[in-house]
Order: sequence, then C-alpha cells, then structure tokens
Amino acid sequence: MRLKNKVAIVTGGAKGLGRAFALRMAEEGAAVMVVTRKDMDNLKRTAETIRSMGGEARFFQADVAKIEDTLAMAKATKEAFGRIDILINNAAIYDGIKRTPFHEIDLLEWDLVMNVNVKGAFLSTRAVFPYMKEQGYGKIVNLASEVFFTGSHGFAHYVASKGGIIGLTRALAIELGPYNICINCVAPGFTDTEASRGLTDVNKYDISKTPLRRLEKPEDLTGAALFLASSESDFMTGQTLLVDGGRAMH
Repeated sequence: MRLKNKVAIVTGGAKGLGRAFALRMAEEGAAVMVVTRKDMDNLKRTAETIRSMGGEARFFQADVAKIEDTLAMAKATKEAFGRIDILINNAAIYDGIKRTPFHEIDLLEWDLVMNVNVKGAFLSTRAVFPYMKEQGYGKIVNLASEVFFTGSHGFAHYVASKGGIIGLTRALAIELGPYNICINCVAPGFTDTEASRGLTDVNKYDISKTPLRRLEKPEDLTGAALFLASSESDFMTGQTLLVDGGRAMH
C-alpha cells in the first residue's frame, strides 16, 4: 500500500469527490480525518465506510474559511493520529451556484466563493504547515478545475477562484519546497457528483468534445490525487494535473 503509516486530512469529505478521495487514501493505507462544514450525517458515513473497510478514520466539523476552525482541525488530527502527512484541499462552493452574467453576480456570493475556495485552501495549508515542517515531509493536493483553462459562461467567480488555487499552489510551492513539502493541483473536468446533479441534468452533458467519450466519475480523479499524495511524486511540486478525458489540453 502506497500510503501505509501516513495520515491524511480530506476537506469536503462528506460526499462526492471528497468521499472518493478519502476512501482511496484509506484503501492505500492512510489514516484519514474527513472534514466538512455542515453535512455531518454524510461525513459520519464516510468515516464509517472507511472503518468498515478495515481502515482508520475520524471526522471533524470545520469551516475552512475560518482560521480558528482550520487550526482546530489540524490540532485534532495530530492528537488523533500523531502526525499529518497529507492534506487534500477539496472543500469548495460549487453546489447551488446559478449561472449568472458577471455583472449580475451577487457580491456576497462572490465573497463566499472566494472565501471557501481560495482562502479555505490557504488557511488549511497554513494550519498543517507547522506539523509538516517539524517532520520534514508533507504532501498537499489542491483542487482546481478544467474551467480555469477553458472558461465557463456565467461562472466568473467560480472560474476565478480555481485560477486563484493554481496561483496559490505555484506561490506556495516555492515557500514550502525548502521544508520538503510538495504542493500540487488536480484539475477535474465536469464530474458526475451530487453537486453537479444539483446544477444540471448530467445525462445531457455533451461528451462529443471529450476524446474518451464519457462523463467523468469521481473515481477517475482518485489515481491522480493518490499519485500526488504518495512518495511517487516526491520531486514534483507547483504543478497542475488536468484530468478531464482530454477535453482541454495544455
């Protein structure tokens, strides 16, 4: 197992991509702390599923946009498992966003998207940094999006936030590198999750522009995240892996 004796935090771990990441980390031997802001029933189910597989998991309620919550999240993980090796910054505002022309986007919604999607990853990374620095090792995986490369009509705030994640990743790669902490991004395409189904009819998604001719599933992303979380990517930092079936190429 590639993550044996490692400890991972997965934010936004209640369902969708977060749950898929958490289960994959556990399958590869990591003890997992799953985190969410409000969907505690599903978060508990994620932890219970990991335990039913024979893995080790705890759950923690935190709003990643609040510094006190992220600090408590990191502290609880260290106290529970003794170390923090991996952080998957998956928590994001996506579900419930309506396509809106940029000049009509509610400014409160703009701030919310930026606070969770960008500031949340920033604060979570700051919270785990002292522990990773002390042990001289760490892997951080941020979630960007294909829309950074292609744009998306009516989603200016979401697209901008994912561009912010890529910029943040590159900046932090320079600062974290001397401590043997690697930070990279996975950028998914449109993926069949509960959040996506809340936005549109996923069965009507046009797959003709996707060379692999099918809709992306959460499990299609876990391999890339596992690679970036494991020792196999120890000389890779500041990079973005686009996992979208070839829809956008760069």
